[in-house]
Amino acid sequence: MLGSVISAVMLLVLTGQDRIVGGLEHKAHDYNKYHTMDEISAWMSQIERENPDVVSSIIYGHTYEKRSITLLKIGINSTTPKKAVWIDCGIHAREWIAPAFCQYFVKEILGSYKTDSKMNLLLKNLDFFITPVLNMDGYIYSWKDNTTRLWRKSRSPGTADCECFGTDLNRNFYANWGMVGISRNCCSEIYNGKTALSEPEAVAVTDFLGAHQNAIVCYLTIHSYGQLILVPYGHPNISAPNYNELMEVGLAAAKAIKAVHGKDYRVGSSPDVLYPNSGSSRDFARLIGIPYSFTFELRDKGEYSFLLPEDQIQPTCQEAYQGAMSIINYVHDKTFTSSAITLTAVLWPTLMGLWISSINGF
Repeated sequence: MLGSVISAVMLLVLTGQDRIVGGLEHKAHDYNKYHTMDEISAWMSQIERENPDVVSSIIYGHTYEKRSITLLKIGINSTTPKKAVWIDCGIHAREWIAPAFCQYFVKEILGSYKTDSKMNLLLKNLDFFITPVLNMDGYIYSWKDNTTRLWRKSRSPGTADCECFGTDLNRNFYANWGMVGISRNCCSEIYNGKTALSEPEAVAVTDFLGAHQNAIVCYLTIHSYGQLILVPYGHPNISAPNYNELMEVGLAAAKAIKAVHGKDYRVGSSPDVLYPNSGSSRDFARLIGIPYSFTFELRDKGEYSFLLPEDQIQPTCQEAYQGAMSIINYVHDKTFTSSAITLTAVLWPTLMGLWISSINGF
């Protein structure tokens, strides 16, 4: 009996496909496949259970169908206040590569922070708030069958005179709401809702960002497709006050992406490289003072569009990860180098004064 157990354990180790956790057998999470919402939720629980020192989960809202919107908080505990990076995926249901990226991102940072000194420093100074699937209702609906695979919106009912369902959550935020790139027809894929923040998913993000707006320094929202990095704002007549810096940071990220598999990503505001829009989460984040806010539109450029094959998950995530880390490293280094310079500027006159006083005391 003992020999059988040992043999089974050795087989698990050798294959690397399964593990025994808490006496139960678990299949290793496959990062090269698209996963259902149930599988993603189980993965989130497993990630938290296996990394209790650096991972916790936070329920910060509920969907129209009463599902709990949950993020993973990843960071090394600190007694001093930390800054934070927000990443959300899956605000549009049919963009399955986006939740796949969030899962990959979590795997990469958890797999490297113990051996990579820079990643360790990032987790000491920053908390990562990562929502693998924001539009849970829509995502689940997109898995129903072939007729629903390209569903984009949420699943809330339309107006009294409209039988269609769903609001485009990325048109529902209180940022130039209803001005450009929207539809008032509730059957449209870009229907922006009855009012700004009519959707509980948008309210959940708004409330969380509002509660942490002084801590969050970087906001990344992951979409597909088009191979783009978008900066605020979606309105053609409005620019972010740090637009030039955002473009520089975005272009550096695009360069990092291209270095991985040679894919070109265009960088610019939505009206310049895509189309005008309003009410986006990216614009809202910048509007409330989060300085670095970007939308990633992952592969491809239209060959497969929202039906990106699974054999492209890994290369897409690999390149997007380098792009995201280019931005995060820039934001971290600027934030904490600036803080150190400021602290030195404040402390130096005081220290000099104390030193002079001590000399005069002799």
